[in-house]
Amino acid sequence: MTLAPSTARLALLEQAAQRILITDGAFGTEIQNFKLTEADYAGSLGLAKDQKGNNDILALTKPEVPESIHRAYFAAGADIAETNTFSANRISQADYAAEHLVREINVQSAQLARRVADEFTAKDGRPRFVAGAIGPTNKTLSLSPDVNDPGFREIDWDHLVDVYAEQAFALIEGGADFILIETVFDTLNAKAAVMSVRQVEQALGREVPIMLSMTLTDLSGRNLSGHTVEAFWYAVRHAKPLTIGLNCSFGATQLRPHVKSLSEIADTLIMVYPNAGLPNELGEYDEMPATTASLVKEWADHGQVNVLGGCCGSTPAHIAAMAKAVAGLTPRNQPAPKTATRLAGLEPFIMAA
Repeated sequence: MTLAPSTARLALLEQAAQRILITDGAFGTEIQNFKLTEADYAGSLGLAKDQKGNNDILALTKPEVPESIHRAYFAAGADIAETNTFSANRISQADYAAEHLVREINVQSAQLARRVADEFTAKDGRPRFVAGAIGPTNKTLSLSPDVNDPGFREIDWDHLVDVYAEQAFALIEGGADFILIETVFDTLNAKAAVMSVRQVEQALGREVPIMLSMTLTDLSGRNLSGHTVEAFWYAVRHAKPLTIGLNCSFGATQLRPHVKSLSEIADTLIMVYPNAGLPNELGEYDEMPATTASLVKEWADHGQVNVLGGCCGSTPAHIAAMAKAVAGLTPRNQPAPKTATRLAGLEPFIMAA
């Protein structure tokens, strides 16, 4: 069944044709600034395990924290809010004995982001969007965690699709416009997430637009499952994502050649949200907002991006600096690839017509 494009897809495409859009920045490092205690995370839920560090649970126990972060990013100029749900899935929440709260966490997180987004849209009429964030989980379909048994897997495909579908359903129920499959270290995990969204679409009878964002594990430009940026695109292009891009991994300097490569081949919007440089010896990020903004502006100057934002270490100040730096610049034009058979192993394979 072919589904008509969603109103959210059409609205974002309309905005992206006019200007470079801005997504938000880091959540984890912003939450750290609140100096929350375990009791703050745990609230009155009575869960069996320590909750400190379970950022996703704050939608239930301390919703004013993620709400204030969303508000700060929109005030800084963001067009898109990414829900605070990176680990809000059954696999990751098992570490906190909170598997049974997955639906509630995602619904509440999406509703919270939706409410703030709509509030800012009502003020000035500019559309704001909500991307329901789905992280990679802490399991991998492609690699064995046991070096003595290369064929062993902790999970299987069907289980991961089911886990992702549960989260995606809840995010859409809460009001998310898109599903953002982000920080993709394993391409097979991402394909399972894509299938889960397709199941959600069929159940709802309407399109649920997908955003995809890969993370690199080394400077050669590969993710953990070994795929290059180009191979990753050819492996997921069939999903017709609204955006494709890169996040986390490194700062903008190290991502430069890979952003260029992806921009030249992807016939969809490019969204990139790098870390605020590389962490120092204490694991903290020192790159100042003006520096990050000047680096990502280079991509904009060369017509390589449609959406910009920040990942680890970025702040509302970084987002504000980015928004100011690219204001008025022409967004990237999508290429029109020639007809060819494009396949993906760990490297791309192109067979011309």
